[in-house]
Amino acid sequence: MTAVKRRAILSVYDKTGLIELGTGLAGLGFELVASGGTARKLIGAGLTVTEVSDATGHPEILGGRVKTLHPAVHGGILARRTDDHLSELAEHGIGPVDVVVCNLYPFVKTVSGGAVEAEAVEQIDIGGVTLLRAAAKNFESVAVVCDPDDYSGALELLGNDDVEQARLDRRKLALKAFQHTAAYDAAIATWLDKAVNPDDALPSAIHLSCERVQTLRYGENPHQAAAVYRWTHQPPAFEMIRGAKALSYNNIVDLEATWSMTTAFERTAVAIVKHTNPCGLAVGETPVEAFHKALACDPVSAFGSIIACNRPVDADFVKAWGKLFVEVVIAPSFTEEAIKRLRKRKKNCRVLVPQLAGDNPFVIKGTRDGLLVQTTDLSGGDDSGWTVATERQPTEQERADLAFGWLAVKHVKSNAIVIARDGAMIGVGQGQSNRVEAVAHSVAQAKSVLAADNEAAALAAENLALASDAFFPFPDGVETAAANGVTAIVQPGGSIRDDAVIEAANRLGIAMMFTGERHFLH
Repeated sequence: MTAVKRRAILSVYDKTGLIELGTGLAGLGFELVASGGTARKLIGAGLTVTEVSDATGHPEILGGRVKTLHPAVHGGILARRTDDHLSELAEHGIGPVDVVVCNLYPFVKTVSGGAVEAEAVEQIDIGGVTLLRAAAKNFESVAVVCDPDDYSGALELLGNDDVEQARLDRRKLALKAFQHTAAYDAAIATWLDKAVNPDDALPSAIHLSCERVQTLRYGENPHQAAAVYRWTHQPPAFEMIRGAKALSYNNIVDLEATWSMTTAFERTAVAIVKHTNPCGLAVGETPVEAFHKALACDPVSAFGSIIACNRPVDADFVKAWGKLFVEVVIAPSFTEEAIKRLRKRKKNCRVLVPQLAGDNPFVIKGTRDGLLVQTTDLSGGDDSGWTVATERQPTEQERADLAFGWLAVKHVKSNAIVIARDGAMIGVGQGQSNRVEAVAHSVAQAKSVLAADNEAAALAAENLALASDAFFPFPDGVETAAANGVTAIVQPGGSIRDDAVIEAANRLGIAMMFTGERHFLH
């Protein structure tokens, strides 16, 4: 059969790099066929372009909603390079298409900006998605390009004489096109789900769309493979502003937990975390004060930890660490002097600043048959609905420490107990299957912390506040706490034995408050 000239169809919303691509394609001998604004941009640059409406013999209609949806376009894209397909194209006066360059209307950007429904609907691309899917399906013969970052590589591919390598490259581009349209459809379905079910806390279906942005050395353990995936179209949550060593899987899990702890507090707060559990958490007037209070809880476990502060930090904050080895530190910002000190004294410490405000709306965990999804636990900061269950009312100081302890305990693995004093966690019992053991562990640690402070040791037998993430099923937890200096307790309540637990608290002179909610964390 007579050789036909190679054709490229271009229809892009984002015109970044378009002129350079068009020039490169023309230089390789391609006939350029383009729609609407794409054609005008290329023609304005002096390139020879056939408009889609001329190729189809039909003008764009419905305000541009229909322009490329035509057999003259999709027949040329979908045709195999076989004699029967090429003969059929020739019979209908249709030329084959070898390249499709297309990117889509900015639907995600539009809806994220708070657009009304009519505006959002107009940004749902139909023709572009069809072009991409058709070209990707026929990757044996057609190169599809949906990302301006791939333009230079595409030109190299199209000038490549290595047939097998060119096929592999077209297949990679096809994969990217299908990933792109899948993410686009997921964004539309998610937006429409919210519109149809505005009162549902969770969507009727989960449409996950994430891109692998980093392959990690390994996962929790060296024999496990791992990678970082980011929600499509979303920027990084954190920026590493200093540090050559890449974050590990465990680093990333810990930094998420650490940052969430500090942002739960309105006051200046510092969290020190190992294996997602806080080994130190405190509030203070300054970052340095909060750090010292947090470190006092468990200075041994703080070695190799991740530290977060919810306020900008300076060189004095870094100086306060002394010889402590810190894997990662995260704060809203760092002074130039702080970075200099880190560079000089803490060479291996990675420094991160958050890029996204707010919390994750959902918690997602994989199961053997799908996903477990729940809304993020964002409660705990409002104590106005708490009730006093005992005869004794908590003192003002006890009430403040109970409020701190309640915000802290939600970040500790269940069964969880936190002992709080003066805006600091001084004892913690986490991950225990027995709540009495969690109490015993936390009060033992608190007594050790107090013993290290001669002034505090004099008050060791009183003024300790205890927060429990779930109710006490029996009085024994309260009795263990009282025997070790706890004078006030906050817990959800709701046990069938609440009366017995309250009676024990009354007998022991403990003030007990009920929150009416629990904070399990598994």
